[in-house]
Amino acid sequence: MTPARYPYYPGCSAKGVGRAYEESLLAVFERLGAGLDELEDWNCCGATAWPSVDEGQANALAARNLALAEDRAGDAGPVDLVAACTGCYRALVRAEHVLGERGPDAVRIGGALAAIGLDYEGRARARHPVDILVNEIGLETIEAAVTRPLVGVKVASYYGCLLVRPFATFDDQWDPTSMDRLVEAIGAEPVRWPLKTRCCGGSCYCGGPVIGVMPEATMQLSYALLREAGKRGADVVATICPLCQFNLEGFQDRMSRRFGQPLDLPVAFLSQLIGLALGIDERSLGIHRLLRWRLPEREPATVGGGGDG
Repeated sequence: MTPARYPYYPGCSAKGVGRAYEESLLAVFERLGAGLDELEDWNCCGATAWPSVDEGQANALAARNLALAEDRAGDAGPVDLVAACTGCYRALVRAEHVLGERGPDAVRIGGALAAIGLDYEGRARARHPVDILVNEIGLETIEAAVTRPLVGVKVASYYGCLLVRPFATFDDQWDPTSMDRLVEAIGAEPVRWPLKTRCCGGSCYCGGPVIGVMPEATMQLSYALLREAGKRGADVVATICPLCQFNLEGFQDRMSRRFGQPLDLPVAFLSQLIGLALGIDERSLGIHRLLRWRLPEREPATVGGGGDG
């Protein structure tokens, strides 16, 4: 079956700290014969500040994006809205659950949507890129498209605390494996890492990992993840959340000074690693936007043909 094109919800971070994530994700999907088409007129999903102020309004923000995806679809069939940011994905799925319960909150959200000429029919559902890659495009398709397998590269797959909790829609809540299976499909080696679903502290800082409300807690959480990944022999941490990537990569020097132990571990987006294995050039994947980047030396031989460079 030929992979489809999907409506794509980038979220606010994709245009800022997550720019490399979006660049690599778009490039990988196109290389695999699928595509991501940005949802016209999308709005913030309400994942950050709104829940602590008014959960109902946060759900209404997310619901508008789901209703927009249905409205833009042009037919009456199911709509898979791909949300790249894990926080956005969780916010959209949460709104789905609230609307599906058809309780008082759903009635209020329905009224708010009607006031702006929209209606959520239940046809749109949020999908994460990892879900699409594994369960729609398929691991066999990805493996067959690999031209430069990442042989010898040990990857710590960081799922983060929101991808499969509280809504385990496509993987196990306590021991997810989807990212590890993608790592294996591109020829790399996933490391066993018991902290793969622990929080990085991104939700603690509220203004910045260093100057925010709980900087010490944030530093300790991130430091524990990076130290454990290093102890497990990881060459790189792969993440699928812009805020997690920013948190883990951007403050390693401060963590090293604070805890008296050196840290120098690349933290990349999983889509960047997949793109490298597919032969996509580094600039198209946003590799140049990373603050620290290196992979172990490996043979430059290709599989099934050359790449872009």
